[in-house]
Parts: sequence; C-alpha cells; structure tokens
Amino acid sequence: MSVGKGTLRLTGVSKRFGGLKAVSNVSFEVPAQSIFGLIGPNGAGKTTVFNLVTGVYDFEGSIEFDGVSLARRKPAEIARIGIARTFQNIRLFQSMTVLENVLVACENTRKAHLGAAILRTPTFFSDEVTMEEEALKLLAIFKLDGLANEQSTSLSYGNQRRLEIARAMMLKPKLLLLDEPAAGMNYGEAEGLKEQIRWLRDEFKLTVILVEHNMQVVMGVCEDIHVLDHGETIAHGVPSEIKKHPKVLAAYLGEDPDESNAGEAAG
Repeated sequence: MSVGKGTLRLTGVSKRFGGLKAVSNVSFEVPAQSIFGLIGPNGAGKTTVFNLVTGVYDFEGSIEFDGVSLARRKPAEIARIGIARTFQNIRLFQSMTVLENVLVACENTRKAHLGAAILRTPTFFSDEVTMEEEALKLLAIFKLDGLANEQSTSLSYGNQRRLEIARAMMLKPKLLLLDEPAAGMNYGEAEGLKEQIRWLRDEFKLTVILVEHNMQVVMGVCEDIHVLDHGETIAHGVPSEIKKHPKVLAAYLGEDPDESNAGEAAG
C-alpha cells in the first residue's frame, strides 16, 4: 500500500517492562484518512501502543508516520509532525477555563516568539486573537463554545471528553489517536460521538485511530479493526469479520475458539 498523508505503519513492534512483554511483535498499517479501531480486553496493550506511537516509551521494531521513523523522537516533536492524542483517563488543566485548556495546545503553532510576548508587540496581540478565534471555532464544533469561560472541572463527563478532543484538534494533526472517547457516555452520546468522528475525518482529512471498549462505537464507525490480547495480535479485518472471529469471541467472552469451530462444523 502506498504511503499517503497520515499513514501509520507498525512493523514487528514490541515493548517490555522488566519481565513483562506488554506488546509483542505487533504489525499493522493504518491508511491515510481512514478510521481504524484498535481493540482488545483490559490489559491487551492498546494504550501501550498509543504511548509508543506518541514517544512516551521507546520500542523495538519500527513505527513510521508518512514514511518517517518515530524511533527516539520526543512527544513534543511527534506532536509537531502531526500526531495528537486524548487519554484513557481525562487529563484537563483543572484550574483553567474550557477556552484556556484548548489554547494550551496552540504553543507549537504560534508565530510570536518569546521576545514578542515580553515586549507585547503587535505580532503578539495578533497571534493571541488568531489563536482564540481558532479555539472558539473548535469549541463550537463540539458545542462547547457557550461554556468557554467555565472551569473545565464544571463540565459533565461527556463534555470533558469532548474538550480533550477539541484540545487535540488545536494541534492541527494529521493523525488523531482517541483513547476510549466514549467512556462514560450513554447511548445517545455515543451515537453523537460516531457522527462527530466521521465529520472530523472528512472535514479535516484526518486519520483516526480509536481505542474503545464500546462496541456500539467501534463497529459503527471503524472501517478496519486490529485486535490485541495479552500484547499480541489475534485478529485483523473489517467489522463484519471481527465481530464473529472465534479468537475475538474467546478473548472477550471466554469462549474456546476450538470448541466454537467444532460447534459450527457440527451445525
């Protein structure tokens, strides 16, 4: 498959913590501007993969983004080349407003340097206005603009999740990593999230990788799914294949894949 804008490729990626191999020889490719699911039971290694891609941990093997190796790159450098993420546990700046939380993410794109900020030059003020306008536009997309001056901790759980995505989008990524964005959402909120993910991909020409336990969201929005269990790949395919894959059923439901296959044969 040809490398396009926003293409991520993992080849033989492994990560060990002491004697524990959290990720073992994982390989997959995420095509540019696709919506890709990375799923598996608790402890499968999904968030570890996100941490490897974003430079939190080093790794064995190869991770490339648009053909560029991510090995030994710092998280800030990876953010600058176009990869942004949200977190499994919400990480907002509690003492800041909703708007300020989004503005934090624009530091990499500011035109005004430190000297301009100290001297309060016209460039600095122009930059401030531009950044605030962009942040408010993003908040409007997530229906949070009316709450821009509220403390981030005053938001509902679902809105805090949306705020994290808005902050990630302020980095103007080519690849957006969403770690359990539907956690704590009800059915209606999850349905709205699916539409929002599709819209973001189409509007901003993004690649999206989704780690999620909510199968309503995964099966409804992902075009391709990679399944991990105990750090190893057990399945890869389109949603219709994954939801009936015997190894996936075994990992999630405790079924024996050999017995499941035997039952199907007998039937």
